Amino acid sequence: MSLNLNDKKAVVAEVSAKVASAQTVVLAEYRGIEVGHLTQLRASARSKGVYLRVLKNTLARRAVEGTAFSGLASEMTGPLIYAISEDAVSAAKILSDFAKSNDKLVIKAGNYAGNPLNKAAVVALANIPSREVLIAQLMGVMQAPVSGFARALAALAAKKEAEAA
Repeated sequence: MSLNLNDKKAVVAEVSAKVASAQTVVLAEYRGIEVGHLTQLRASARSKGVYLRVLKNTLARRAVEGTAFSGLASEMTGPLIYAISEDAVSAAKILSDFAKSNDKLVIKAGNYAGNPLNKAAVVALANIPSREVLIAQLMGVMQAPVSGFARALAALAAKKEAEAA
C-alpha cells in the first residue's frame, strides 16, 4: 500500500526528529525474516529505547539529508530496517545481538556521531559494555588501591598482635 504525499511528509518528519536527537544509526537488511522474529526484534528495541523502523529508502534519504548521518544515503539500497538511538551503542547492540541468533538479518552499515561505520565497526560498537558496566568497572579500579591498603594495614595489625602475644 503506497503512501500519499501527506503521509510521506509525516513519516519523513517523524524520522527526521528521531535522527536529530540520535547518536547512532544502523542499517540492516532483513530479507527473509519471519514476522514473529521481527516482532521480537521490535519488542527488544522498544525496551532499550531504540527507534526501529522499516522505511522506503527514498524517505530515509530525505530524513537524513543535511544531518551528520547523510553519508549513509549511499548505503540505502534494498530492504532495510533502520535502528536509531540516542544512546551510542544501543542500536548497534540490538541489531548485532539479533543477527547472532538469526542469520537472515545482515548488518549493512552504520553511523556514529557523523562517522561512517562498516559492518565490523558496528559489531565492535555493539561489544562495548553498557554505561552501568563501565561505571562499575571504573569504581572497581578506583577502589582497588584503597582496599589493598586497608588489607595491608589489617595484615600488619594482625602480625603485630601475633608478635605481641
